[in-house]
Amino acid sequence: MLAFALLVATTSTASADSVSRGSAAFHRGDYTRALRELSPPAERGNARALGLLGFMYEHGFGVPQDYDIAADLYYRGAVQGDPFAQAMLGLMYDKGHGVPNDFVLAYKWLNLAAARTGGRERDTYARLRNAVASKLSSNEIVAGQQLALRRVLGRPVPKPHPTDR
Repeated sequence: MLAFALLVATTSTASADSVSRGSAAFHRGDYTRALRELSPPAERGNARALGLLGFMYEHGFGVPQDYDIAADLYYRGAVQGDPFAQAMLGLMYDKGHGVPNDFVLAYKWLNLAAARTGGRERDTYARLRNAVASKLSSNEIVAGQQLALRRVLGRPVPKPHPTDR
């Protein structure tokens, strides 16, 4: 039992170090190293690593550009509560890249991102959310807020039906 606990603790520390190194490489523009460092923790479901890899695939940084893979990686990070992944997924819905164009879902994810961070990031995500809101009716904004609230409360979120808007 002790050996298992030590293995889990070591793996978590190694994963955090790998994400840290991968994030630093990403921000330096060393995408080859970022991919090498971020891939293992992303495969284990690390939300931050998933978001950064999603960005690399969305923009073709060190990997072939692939919106479908980017949207999948963002989604996997977003449902775990990573604000960066949530914001990027929201922008994917806004643009219709890798997912159907859906302003209500874009609003939902950007709203969650703004709510889960602070400072300049929060201001940026709120500004992006408000830009999406300008494309929505009042009823659609309420629908996006309800979807975000259900996500926060942990209630299952039914897939929106086109006639619900």
